[in-house]
Amino acid sequence: MTGRFDLSGQRAFVTGGSRGLGREMALAFAEAGADVAIAARDPGALDATADEIRALGRQAWTFPADLGSPEAVETLCAQVIEAIGAPRILVNNVGGRRINVATEALALDTWREMIDLNLTATYICSRRFGAAMIEAGKGGRILNLASINAFAAGRGIGGRHYETAKAAVVQFTRTLAVDWARHGITANAICPGIFATEPNRKWQESNPEMIAGMLEHVPMGRMGDPREIGTLAVYLASADAGFMTGASLVIDGGYTCL
Repeated sequence: MTGRFDLSGQRAFVTGGSRGLGREMALAFAEAGADVAIAARDPGALDATADEIRALGRQAWTFPADLGSPEAVETLCAQVIEAIGAPRILVNNVGGRRINVATEALALDTWREMIDLNLTATYICSRRFGAAMIEAGKGGRILNLASINAFAAGRGIGGRHYETAKAAVVQFTRTLAVDWARHGITANAICPGIFATEPNRKWQESNPEMIAGMLEHVPMGRMGDPREIGTLAVYLASADAGFMTGASLVIDGGYTCL
């Protein structure tokens, strides 16, 4: 089975690739044989993850950038294409709730900033790298990180820009799947539940009751291990996933089954 998911000779680009789910997907791609470019805000964290990729015998490129700024994302895309050409695998992973503010108290400027982070960055990267994939004529794989909050509102937390943006990511992914199938490009959304990422561990420290309340509704009784996302990402990036497009794959320990 390892050979069927071999990504040797391919290049991947992962936004938000220095930590959490992005890091795990980047490392999983490298383990499967791909060279990987990653972008995030923290140069130190980027360098640390790049060193892990290189330790697996793969090439790694780092691009420090604030993906909450549409202008910065446009610049980033140009830099990546200039450095590595058109990656065959694009993972739009960057995003996050970041704030716990009720809708009635949420400033318009903050709403726009969070929508840019969780949705506009995905649109820009998909547009720029999708165009490069089409021009290269070799097909491609686009993986957009949505959330189970695309389908269900989070309990006991504000910041509803997150649910709104992630729902839009799911539908945007479906449109990419329809529009670019003829170019051999697939587009799928991964919809995680609660995973033991660094932000969620911080939430657990500062809001233990909230996290405990969420875990009560997870049949598996735990947060997901970020490494469990990596395996799914490798499958979606592989040749064996060539007929899967426009899908929204929920990985949440059964949370949305209740």
